[in-house]
Amino acid sequence: MSMLTPPGMGGKYRITGDRYPRMRRPKNRHRIVFAAIGSALALGLVGWGTLQLIDVFTGGGGSTAHASEERGACEPQGTPSPSARPLPKPAAITVNVYNATTRGGLAKETADELRKRGFKVGKVGNAPAAYDKKVKGAGVVLGPKAATDGRTDVLGTQLAGAQTRTDARKGQDLDLIIGDGYRKLAAERDARRALTALSQPAPRPGTHC
Repeated sequence: MSMLTPPGMGGKYRITGDRYPRMRRPKNRHRIVFAAIGSALALGLVGWGTLQLIDVFTGGGGSTAHASEERGACEPQGTPSPSARPLPKPAAITVNVYNATTRGGLAKETADELRKRGFKVGKVGNAPAAYDKKVKGAGVVLGPKAATDGRTDVLGTQLAGAQTRTDARKGQDLDLIIGDGYRKLAAERDARRALTALSQPAPRPGTHC
């Protein structure tokens, strides 16, 4: 081995000139790749953090507005409630009470109760032949075909299950014909609730997300 051979070279290189060979470390490509990936991740985190800070200081206006629009589009949209329906008072309604059953005294008893509830009572007696012993339900509320002010509806709140019919009568009086299924008039509390629901219908539900 020559005296000019650098230590550790093991005679691999022979010095033929007056210069030593340059010693370079082999390039580590894996480290370069990892460093590049790390730099990219760091830049991404910095950018994300910057956006978060901007969102905090600006109040997140864009996202909030977008969310508000989505909520507004998906909120339940109910059909507007119709305006309160004007109905006649019981004092403006005259009722003829007829008994179509074989039980005596029902017409007078029912007429007295209707009078206490504010209705005007007209004729009281047995039902006409067309209805006598032919009404199987609780009763029939009979009124003129031209009645459009809700008179029959108001009277109908006093007897649950009563059928509503019309005929060709000329006056505005109503008939309450008591049937075989009749027991008694609706409780005053229930009648008031039914009348309130009749005059102020609840809004109908609409489509929602």
